Amino acid sequence: MRIVKQSWSWVNKPEFPLVVIETAGRTCYKSEDKITKDSAMEFVKRILTKGHESVIEHASASVRFITNRGVTHELVRHRLCSFSQESTRYVRYNGKMMEFILPVWWENWSSDMQNIWTKQMEAAEIAYLELLKNKALPEQCREVLPNSLKTEIVVTANLREWRHIFKLRTSNAAHPQMRALMTDCLTGFQREIPVLFDNILKADKDV
Repeated sequence: MRIVKQSWSWVNKPEFPLVVIETAGRTCYKSEDKITKDSAMEFVKRILTKGHESVIEHASASVRFITNRGVTHELVRHRLCSFSQESTRYVRYNGKMMEFILPVWWENWSSDMQNIWTKQMEAAEIAYLELLKNKALPEQCREVLPNSLKTEIVVTANLREWRHIFKLRTSNAAHPQMRALMTDCLTGFQREIPVLFDNILKADKDV
């Protein structure tokens, strides 16, 4: 058994997203002649101010999340995304492969609470391996696995949908495990993609 922290990484970071958005958006006004090497940023700022967010659907990004299955149960509710997730039906875990995600409130727990969680993860792993030993299929053994089980999921969405996801999942109303993951991801989007995510404010931590 291994305990790991959740994380995210780029699978496909959009190249020149503001240029793509400006090119598409100026089609509406037939103002392509106003495109210059520096015009995209100001154009995108204006359309966001006016609420014309359909134009930013022309650019998309793909991200790999390593998190727990509880978080992915919430994440896949975003209908306008494409998802490819590690399958507990087909992946056959062994003692070296099985990983669990460290809860974000771990440091705020007492040692007794930490021990309760750790023992429960160990028990789940033992039960899973015992079922395998008794010739159960992985899709049957998974019934004993908890929400804390580590999983990987690749998510692709257009940038308008990413804005929507970040607004919901970094708010104080979001689950703390989800909020911690998506807040870190939002920081990456803000760093790599100008303008489009600057006005999304991160919530205060409460874990």
